[in-house]
Amino acid sequence: MTDLVTDPIYKTDALIAEDIDAYLDVHQHKTMLRFITCGSVDDGKSTLIGRLLYDSKMIFEDQLEALQADSKRVGTQGQEIDFALLVDGLAAEREQGITIDVAYRFFTTEKRKFIVADTPGHEQYTRNMVTGASTADLAVILIDARKGVLVQTRRHSYLAHLIGIKNIVLAINKMDLVDYDQSVYDAILKDYTAFAHSIGITSFTPIPISGFKGDNITAHSEHTPWYTGPTLMAHLETVEVDQVSDQEKPLRMAVQWVNRPNLDFRGFSGQIAAGVVRVGDAVRVLPSGKTSTVSRIVTLDGDLEQAVAGQSVTLCFADEVDCSRGDVIAASDSPPQVADQFETTIVWMADEEMLPGRAYWLKIGTQTVSATVQQPKYQINVNTMEQLAAKTLDLNAIGVANLSTDRQIVFEPYAQNRTLGGFILIDKITNATVAAGMLHFSLRRAQNVHWQATDVSREHHALMKHQKPAVLWFTGLSGAGKSTIANLVEKRLARMNRHTFLLDGDNVRHGLNKDLGFTDADRVENIRRVGEVAKLMTDAGLIVITAFISPFRSEREMVRQMMQPGEFIEVHIDTPLADAEARDVKGLYKKARSGQLKNFTGIDSPYEAPLDPEIRIDTAGMTPDEAADAIVARLIP
Repeated sequence: MTDLVTDPIYKTDALIAEDIDAYLDVHQHKTMLRFITCGSVDDGKSTLIGRLLYDSKMIFEDQLEALQADSKRVGTQGQEIDFALLVDGLAAEREQGITIDVAYRFFTTEKRKFIVADTPGHEQYTRNMVTGASTADLAVILIDARKGVLVQTRRHSYLAHLIGIKNIVLAINKMDLVDYDQSVYDAILKDYTAFAHSIGITSFTPIPISGFKGDNITAHSEHTPWYTGPTLMAHLETVEVDQVSDQEKPLRMAVQWVNRPNLDFRGFSGQIAAGVVRVGDAVRVLPSGKTSTVSRIVTLDGDLEQAVAGQSVTLCFADEVDCSRGDVIAASDSPPQVADQFETTIVWMADEEMLPGRAYWLKIGTQTVSATVQQPKYQINVNTMEQLAAKTLDLNAIGVANLSTDRQIVFEPYAQNRTLGGFILIDKITNATVAAGMLHFSLRRAQNVHWQATDVSREHHALMKHQKPAVLWFTGLSGAGKSTIANLVEKRLARMNRHTFLLDGDNVRHGLNKDLGFTDADRVENIRRVGEVAKLMTDAGLIVITAFISPFRSEREMVRQMMQPGEFIEVHIDTPLADAEARDVKGLYKKARSGQLKNFTGIDSPYEAPLDPEIRIDTAGMTPDEAADAIVARLIP
């Protein structure tokens, strides 16, 4: 390889000899490039990173010697790096089987600073690749020259393009293992080019490399005289990123917290995501739409006249405007959009499949809201780019689906703004991140459908009936006795002249929900619909009694959130599976055990018992009449 110290790209900066302080100042203000390495399994990602780290150290060998001579002034010590040690570490990693997490590394060269994310290649850890790519400016897609373009190569390329990474490097690695054969390189390049164009990647930079031996990493290799393009390091050092400066975009700042140390000061703190803000600028707070002007820009180092994208500041307004965490402060004349229904692309990242209709937490910027995803419009086959019909999404699946939130959020299409267009979905029970997504646009009906105010309120409906609305939500296994006890409760309330309505699981499936089956997704939709009906009935002032297995905690919690505080009363009809199966009044357990009845709760479909119900009925120690009396006594003391 060419001597790095004499290579023109890596010449020693003359400032070292002339002015060490100026030299250090230059390096302090070098630009930063964040990139990922990705691709299929064992294609050499970690080895390539080891080579980059090793060679970037070699670049500074002379500079470090100069710094050591003056180490008292700058406090810098040179250290030896042995590439063999890096390789030994990588070999030890391979002996463990697989790399399952994202490893971030920092290094620097004469021209630029770098943060590189080493992402795993196995399909089941695609979620980690998405995490690494979410903040990257460039993606290095590695291909093993012996294997060519694989499924994971296509998946990672598609995801990188989907996430908005515009700089793609196709690193055809392990060229030393195919004797640096140009025909192998050309065949892979042709194959990948056809695929890249099919998914919308219009340009990329192909480079034949050997991460292990260092070919075309920092210097051109004598083994590939047929290759005349840049080395990998030269490309990383010179590639242009952020073609449109964040400072040139309209002002966007998500409020992280409201800063009010005393009664005389009230400011809104956060990091400016885009634009420039100056004292006296007109701003708009979303989603409320209230406007004001900036009176102060406060930092720990004192007030500023202006602040730019990337700075963390506290803004004070000239007026008392309602603003809280999750709101977005924007330029008054060019605010982002506000909506509660969207078309999205979703990358599912959980082992459990997505359940359409289930409520998840959606986090976008500093906003956190409850959201439900509808059945996907289609799932994307990353090999053929076909749009396949799908009822749900499983691990690593990519699909397009409509999504709705429980209140309006501030957003911009992901193609315009990653911060206000990218989101994650979080399971409400486990707090695990289950998906990442991108907002395309708001649905037209989000703007066309408005809530119609009515003059007779829910309070007036309840007052006319002389009662407090409530939902008695009976849950338990099939055969536990839910319907029996619910019927007895309604009879007792009727004798007390209470206005009630009983929603029974079997009865509802004869009409409202007759189109639903018993898959997990259908069960979620079944409970969602019943919850909406129960909510309307409480608005009418009724005491609603429901008898549904409702096997999932998430959906029972979703219904609870629909109701007014204190109106949802969860009643767990707690019966051991053996007892419920012994009763088997409808013969369902027998059919389930024989395989005639699929997705039966307690047998081949899970039941998640309540953790802290308002009422727990132990049917082993209580008769149905005693249970009904206890429930009525709890409802009406």
